Amino acid sequence: MKITFLTVGKTEDAYLKEGIEKYVKRLKHYTKLIIVEIDELKNTKALTPDQQKAKEAELILKKIFPLDHVILLDENGMELSSQQFAAYINKKALGSVANVVFIVGGPYGFDPSVCERANDKLSLSAMTFSHQMVRLFFVEQLYRAFTIIKGEPYHHQ
Repeated sequence: MKITFLTVGKTEDAYLKEGIEKYVKRLKHYTKLIIVEIDELKNTKALTPDQQKAKEAELILKKIFPLDHVILLDENGMELSSQQFAAYINKKALGSVANVVFIVGGPYGFDPSVCERANDKLSLSAMTFSHQMVRLFFVEQLYRAFTIIKGEPYHHQ
């Protein structure tokens, strides 16, 4: 199973980049992870939040293929423990899902067109985090999930 991590905007802070790279490197032992960054929109001051979400949706939907299993990282998604997330990932892998695409949207969330295309929504927490921090938290949780699946000692109960 291949995993694509699609984000709107780039990670700018060096400490976050370093953390993300650390877990991406570790994940190479378990899965093929591709990170796709969509450039943030320019000149957004004249756009309403809905217009901005619609423009981001066009860019997001161009990166998704018909057979992709799309999961939005969204504050209104289902909340899973690390063990539940590992079981979720394992079920997708065993269920012959070829490519899972996890998406972090822009500052205003997702346009309805992206929500309609999504197969699932996951929340990383009931708290709100910056979009840049969510990227680090997600790749760490993805790494944790694979170590749980493999029965490795990274995760402590």
